[in-house]
Amino acid sequence: MRRERRRASHTVRNTILIVIAVILLGGIFYGVRKYQNVKNAVDSTYSSAGIKKQRNTADLVANKKPISILLMGTDTGALGRSYKGRTDSMMVVTINPKTNKTTITSIPRDLGVTIPGYEEKSPSKINAAYAFGKAGTAIRAVQSVFNIPIDYYVLVNMGGMQKVVDEVGGVDITPTLSFTYDGYTFKKGVKTHMDGKKALAYSRMRYDDPQNDYGRQTRQRAVLTAILGKSSSVSALLNKDFIDSIANETQTDFTFGNLVDLAKNYRAASKNIEETHAQGSGQMVNGQSMEIVSHTELQRVTDFIRKGLGLKHAETGTAALSANGAANVSNSQVESENINAGN
Repeated sequence: MRRERRRASHTVRNTILIVIAVILLGGIFYGVRKYQNVKNAVDSTYSSAGIKKQRNTADLVANKKPISILLMGTDTGALGRSYKGRTDSMMVVTINPKTNKTTITSIPRDLGVTIPGYEEKSPSKINAAYAFGKAGTAIRAVQSVFNIPIDYYVLVNMGGMQKVVDEVGGVDITPTLSFTYDGYTFKKGVKTHMDGKKALAYSRMRYDDPQNDYGRQTRQRAVLTAILGKSSSVSALLNKDFIDSIANETQTDFTFGNLVDLAKNYRAASKNIEETHAQGSGQMVNGQSMEIVSHTELQRVTDFIRKGLGLKHAETGTAALSANGAANVSNSQVESENINAGN
């Protein structure tokens, strides 16, 4: 029961990714170039990842190439520039101006991995990567798990999901299951208008969802998609006062200039959003409860993200743990190891 309650407490933290995407993608898709008055606030959020990226990110944006963004969330106070804690939520977003598609992939926060540069502290949960080495290490960890390039990152503290929904005038969502939570009742298949408080409740529930944390992630992405779909209202999010209030909660290596270029060339991609998550199962590893994702599932997610970036097929990464607690390898190797272990 204690573990259930602890996990439930993370539901609030996970919803911050809705805030991330609205601030970032809202600005990209709906015309940051028209809101020069927020430049100072946007510039104040800049913080380099501190690593050499796999790709020339400035060249990608300038030439209208697909890009990837690692979205991370936490709920430990105002970020400042010195925050070093575990991230409670992680998503990879791809934006492709060639196909006019956006993809959103949720990563289990407890995914068991070997963290690059911190092998002596591994295996560990992927949410420890930021605590070990900040944004650069988190980027390297995700790249190593899925064999994908990460071009930019955004880290946001829980500070405004409710405010964001209210700023756009609420959102309309059709629940995929019926439940009552925090005083609100939701009915499966019935389109429901939600203000900030109700949307937060819809995003938080976990106990009554047969898919547990994965079902919660799906509902969070539904709220995110609903916000992005309100293109006529997102301009409300980009007024100076609102941006100023959010800036203290945000850290990114996007420059204002990057966002200006993205606004001009990537807007149409917001109209076609595909989403998925890496599905795993719980397992005890060295006394820690970790989420283990099969090699087959990792490959599926790798293919999904690489397709979103317009990249050719490649084998998934090797940093995630396999069912026996070792670095993830192919299915045939896992089966061989299990047989040798007497399984």
